[in-house]
Amino acid sequence: MPKKNQGGIEITEAGVRKILSKIKHPEITKHDVVTLGMIPEIQVEADRIGVKLAFPFPEVPIAEQLRAQVRNALQGALKGVRIDVETTQMAPRQRASFTAMARGERPSSASRENVAQVLAVMSGKGGVGKSSIAGLLASSLRRRGLRIGILDADITGPSIPKIFGIHQAPIAGPQGIKPVPSSTGIEVMSINLLLPDEDQPVVWRGPLIAKAIEQFWKDIAWSQLDFLIIDLPPGTSDAALTVMQSLPLDGIVLVTSPQDLAGMVVRKAANMAKRLGIKLLGVVENMSHVVCPECETKIEIFGSSQAEATAERIGTRLLGRMPLALNLSTLCDRGEIEQFHSEVLDSLTDEVLAGVDSNEEPSA
Repeated sequence: MPKKNQGGIEITEAGVRKILSKIKHPEITKHDVVTLGMIPEIQVEADRIGVKLAFPFPEVPIAEQLRAQVRNALQGALKGVRIDVETTQMAPRQRASFTAMARGERPSSASRENVAQVLAVMSGKGGVGKSSIAGLLASSLRRRGLRIGILDADITGPSIPKIFGIHQAPIAGPQGIKPVPSSTGIEVMSINLLLPDEDQPVVWRGPLIAKAIEQFWKDIAWSQLDFLIIDLPPGTSDAALTVMQSLPLDGIVLVTSPQDLAGMVVRKAANMAKRLGIKLLGVVENMSHVVCPECETKIEIFGSSQAEATAERIGTRLLGRMPLALNLSTLCDRGEIEQFHSEVLDSLTDEVLAGVDSNEEPSA
């Protein structure tokens, strides 16, 4: 039987939501906090109501203002009941839905149940082999029998189709554009697959790039996937911001190289992810060393490893050190990256999966 407060008003979860639905978001005035998905949980007890107020990102300036509005609205309507309002952070899919609604767009991207996990591979600095790591991770996950897709979000410098040996254009179907399958069944989508000539440059400004990335998520008919890997462009520009704000990211893999300069720039990328409340899965040091084929000596051609220090400074884990493999470049040039495998790659994949399965919250 529904509980009643001192004024005889029935207290139910639906009743609490009805009260809170009158509170408009201060900056998104056409929507209330309930419609925006900002009230994920309500607890109704005999003399207490607990409300969770969720925000898309940490350190939101209006957090205390909205928290006070929620408390005051409930205290005004429900006399004699203790009101507890706890602020929390939205889950990835709720964050993507919130962002879409804030922009006046359909929030379909956030509710895509056919994509279980969305991971981004990010470097900060170009030239560290980020796309190679994204391709290798996708291939390694696929070898484990998982259903994998890879979205090439590097709109102005796409390389995923090349290393996977894909040249045919995607086909439009009733549910949207179908991504092109690789030789092992990895679903691939890239701007290069939509161009009449793969050498044609994409000379777009930030807003167009951001829109293309959003459409790759919303309008592509991805199959049932265990993981969608997103290959981000280097840096912390519009493209990275769009992915972090608009797509339901479950984690980010950071790629760096032994040079201190690369470590400095990847720290910028890590700090960007932290500010937006995205979980860091860890750091991969690429091109860590090369093994001499004659004597098996490890040669650190780019200097001593900075990986552990970089990961520690960022506050995340070291996922692994990928050596320069003599055959990887050849396989990528041939479009046969899926044929590469190594113990180091297997270990790196184990670490990524462990990070995805952990319940660690994004570090602040």
